[in-house]
Formats: sequence, C-alpha cells, structure tokens
Amino acid sequence: MNSACTFMGCESGHSEAGTVLFGAPFDSTSSYRAGSRFACGVMRSASYALETYSPYQDRDLGDIAVFDAGDLELSPGNAKKALDAIHRFTGKVLYDGKVPCMIGGEHLVTLGAVRAAAERFPGLAVLHFDAHADLRDDYLGERLSHATVMRRVWELVGDGRLHQFGVRSGCREELRWGEGHIETHRYGFSGLEATVERLSGTPVYLTVDLDVLDPSVFPGTGTPEPGGVSFAELLDAVLATVGLDVVGFDLCELSPPYDPGGNSAVTACKVLRELLLLHG
Repeated sequence: MNSACTFMGCESGHSEAGTVLFGAPFDSTSSYRAGSRFACGVMRSASYALETYSPYQDRDLGDIAVFDAGDLELSPGNAKKALDAIHRFTGKVLYDGKVPCMIGGEHLVTLGAVRAAAERFPGLAVLHFDAHADLRDDYLGERLSHATVMRRVWELVGDGRLHQFGVRSGCREELRWGEGHIETHRYGFSGLEATVERLSGTPVYLTVDLDVLDPSVFPGTGTPEPGGVSFAELLDAVLATVGLDVVGFDLCELSPPYDPGGNSAVTACKVLRELLLLHG
C-alpha cells in the first residue's frame, strides 16, 4: 500500500476502524480522457479544504472510526491483475468484518470490489449512480473496460439486482439489453426512494461514478456527459440511501488533469465525506 497522507478525519488504526478506505489508482481502459489514477492522492490532499463536520447530517468524521489504508499498487495496463488485487484486498477487509470504501480510478475498479462482496454476501444488490449505462458486452473487443463494467457486475449478481440511476448515455443495443435484465432510471433519481425501500434488509454495494453530475458542476472527469444532475440532487440521492445495509461502496472517475481549479476534487471529497458518515 502507498499513501502520502490520509483522507481528512480518517486517522483511526485498523483494529478499531469499522471502515477501511483505500485507493485503486487505475485508468488503463479509459476510452476518452485518462487521468483518474491520480484521483486518490489529489482527493486526500483536497479533503483538507473541507470540515470534517457535515451540517447535512449533524455528524463529524471524528464520530466514526475510519482507517485509511493508502493506495493499492496496481499493474498499469493489466486490467485482470488490477482487478485481482482489488478483489483480494476487498475480500480481506470484508473477512475482517469491516466496510470497504474505495476511491477510483476509472469505473472498472468497481468490478474487483463487487466480486469480493458478492462472494461474502449471497443475494447482493448493486446500487449504481452514473451518466453511462456501462452495459456493453465488450468495447472494441475488450470485455474488461470501464464501458463494460456493469455488464460484468450483472453476470455476478443476476437479473433484478442491479439498479441504475442518472443514466443518460449508452448505445442502443446495451440500453435495450438492459431493459430485460436490470432496473434503469434515466436522467436523474426519480424512483430512488421506492428502490431503497425495496432493498431494505438486502446487502447492497453502492457505486458512484461522479460523471452522474453535470459537467458544468463537475468538469474534472474522463467522460463528461451533458444533461446531468446538480450537486444538491446527488447529495439528496446519497442521503436517501440511509438505512440500507451497505456492505461496501466506492467513488470513481474524478480525473484531476481536467480539474485545473480543483473544484471537482473538493466536490468529490464532499460527496465522499457524506458517504462515509452514512455508511462508514
């Protein structure tokens, strides 16, 4: 593991922590703008621009115990080896009875963590916030890609257990395929409250691709997609997941090279703070 500093307020030791934060700096299948491998370190540094206290929840990161394990050392250019490393580490976190929280990296890294969660928790459901469906069976001949990650996740969890929100981009074939296999809510978070209610008592893995935000709000991402949600809408959606049995979660696709002012990084940190306070 490798880390120059910890995420704000995540300074507990491993033994007392209920949540283990770690980075997965991998972006080798990014199809448009690479750079998300730098997000982990940038977010740790940018987090100190924020308070550890959340006025939205009246909770402080000092109220919970989070261990920042640093970043995994992932093989650049080898998606299978990178996913295997994420799988192994996430599995160990779960075996220790702790909740894994992963900072990507491109969205493919989610597959490694979901593999471990699905092995540990039969009947796992996946709650997915994203601009892109990511349901292609392959992308330019590759089955392991940030454009195919949710198709691979579906292969793990099965029909009716993948729930997507915010989707506004995908090819015709993948979106039509999805209609018969998963629950997709396009363009925003309409229907989220009902989905959360149905998932009560079910183990859930929550994954947030930050490009669900509109590029006017969040330009620092690899595949910006106009027509997205506002920060307030994403925050409300995150807070709406309170009460779910979230056994693991991640935040992906901040690309610091396209965030010259640092605003996207601070936004990502604020979303992560709220996720940690809710599910950490």
